[in-house]
Amino acid sequence: MRDVSTALDITKNGSLGLALIAGLAATVIAQESPTPTSTSAPSVSPTRIVRITFVPPPLTGTISLGIYDQSGKLVRVLQQEAELDEFTVEADGLETKWDGKNENGENLPAGKYRAHGYAVGCKVDEFGTSARGFPSNATEHVTVKLVANPLSKKSNLIVDLAIGFDDENCFLKTGDGLPLLTVSENQNLWRAFLVKSGENSIDVFQDDGDTIDQFRVSNVNQMMAFDCGEIELK
Repeated sequence: MRDVSTALDITKNGSLGLALIAGLAATVIAQESPTPTSTSAPSVSPTRIVRITFVPPPLTGTISLGIYDQSGKLVRVLQQEAELDEFTVEADGLETKWDGKNENGENLPAGKYRAHGYAVGCKVDEFGTSARGFPSNATEHVTVKLVANPLSKKSNLIVDLAIGFDDENCFLKTGDGLPLLTVSENQNLWRAFLVKSGENSIDVFQDDGDTIDQFRVSNVNQMMAFDCGEIELK
């Protein structure tokens, strides 16, 4: 069997080389590396580095990956719209690392966590200013059926999508908060809503207080979920 790097070379030209990576199992390896200390200095807490490896879903697109606690709460966005070449290629898949901290840079307690995410191959088009304002059926959440990941045994193919924005961007995210796709760069948004405009497209309406702009996310069904399994933070 060829290694993952061969499969990733094929990825750059089209598909993710399902035939080459289907036999690889996603693994998660956690390790603890102590920070060196001297006898005269006070003890220093060990540096916690968790290595996470996974086989990428066979779908061309970017990857978003999150860390979740045992209650299913998203505690860290580890990768957001990452390209494949942003990961380290190992013999058993792509690798990324987690420092054991949450989004605020605080150390999380030791215990078991889970890493999972999505490969996203959607497309965004700008429609311009919406003369009619927000449609009557505008909402904050829509459900979308995913493409089945042949490398995963999970049968749940439905994801809840929401719209979010910060000081820089407006983006689609999962209902639990994992950013998946940047819709626009806008620093002055006041509110935003979604409208499901078809089986495989979503319209996004953004209000900056002066105008309401419309964008369309097409091929919204071109998403695959993947799971890296349970990881232990020490």
